[in-house]
Amino acid sequence: MLGVITDLTSMGAAGVMGAMWLWERRSSAQRERELSESHERIMRDEQRLDKLTQVVEQATAAITRFEQTQREMSGFIKHLLKEIHHGSDTAQRGTADARSEERPETRHSKSENRNNPQ
Repeated sequence: MLGVITDLTSMGAAGVMGAMWLWERRSSAQRERELSESHERIMRDEQRLDKLTQVVEQATAAITRFEQTQREMSGFIKHLLKEIHHGSDTAQRGTADARSEERPETRHSKSENRNNPQ
């Protein structure tokens, strides 16, 4: 390339203009290659970002479904605990009621036995 430039500059102003034109063409070709490589890299990055976006969307959907399931399970467990607690209270009240019903009869029976020796 240097030899071509030296030959063109020996031709005067026309030679200098020709050398500048060749230099500009070479630089343009280099810029064009760099732009093409950059464009290809951007396109690959765009494809990767699209895939990453899909993965994030799928993960978000899965987390949302998991959260919904957890809420449903929590509600179900709370409901079961209320039923168990309510059933336990009913059973305890029933036992307490049964004891209170037994006590007057038992007391009454004992006092009757004391008052009425047979």
